[in-house]
Amino acid sequence: MASTPTALSPADSTQPSGLPAALGAYIIWGFLPLYLLLVTEVPPFEFVGWRIIWTLPFCLLIVALRKQYPALRQAIFNPRTMLALLASSVLIAINWFVYIWAIMEGEVYAASLGYYLNPLLNVLLGTLLLGERLSKWQWLAVAVAASGVALLAAGALTTLWISLTLAFSFGLYGVVRKQVPVGSLPGLTIESAILLLPACGIAWWYAQSPAGPSFGTDLGLSAAIAFSGVVTAVPLLLFAIAAKRMDYSTLGFIQYLAPTIVFILGLTVFQQELKPVKLGSFLLIWIAVAIFVGDLWSKRRRARVAA
Repeated sequence: MASTPTALSPADSTQPSGLPAALGAYIIWGFLPLYLLLVTEVPPFEFVGWRIIWTLPFCLLIVALRKQYPALRQAIFNPRTMLALLASSVLIAINWFVYIWAIMEGEVYAASLGYYLNPLLNVLLGTLLLGERLSKWQWLAVAVAASGVALLAAGALTTLWISLTLAFSFGLYGVVRKQVPVGSLPGLTIESAILLLPACGIAWWYAQSPAGPSFGTDLGLSAAIAFSGVVTAVPLLLFAIAAKRMDYSTLGFIQYLAPTIVFILGLTVFQQELKPVKLGSFLLIWIAVAIFVGDLWSKRRRARVAA
């Protein structure tokens, strides 16, 4: 497969921009902890099961509205595509469970750190696996961001496994989805269908427990659980669209928006203590973002002038 073109090449200027989709996805993910406050009484593992169950019908509804059943059938009857989507479905399921568990257990900063690590991993994956290249200014941004992450990690060794699991699971998920020849919506629909059987098994297991099922006993809680299908499908669809249209390294740096929102929520809504080391890492990461975005802006201006 040919290497991915750089995000700022003149040829890309004729393609639809993935920036609005990327911003939409990361803003939704950033505020996701507020939604999880509505379902804190649901065990994390059970909630992941219900999240998968309610994502599938929402995806099928959009497939019907957009008349994408031919694309769905084409992907289903392609063994290579199905194998890749099996891998991506496992990766995203792991990511969902660890993230939900971390937020519900009050490890908001650990979750935030995971998605601060992820853009650095995206840069590594983009350069090693996708043939992408970074300028010297972009590598400087990577180095500064890595310093900020290292500083934050030094004060969170006991929860670093949460951050690493989130970073690697979502980073590899994005790489797999970028290489799969299937649209964002059919791909997510198939991923949800692959996970449906184990999700139903999880829901059934909790229904047989002494505490009983979380869904169906309270109208408000049941509605909040059902809404997880929308909360899950919409940002993943936006992310898949952005991953197809943008350089993966650039997409990774835009992702700093989501953990920053989570970080601020941890400080304000969840009222977690902000130690000096965490504040220092926060500032270093945003200096890195400023360097990276400044370099992108400069290159984009030069590309437009040349075009």
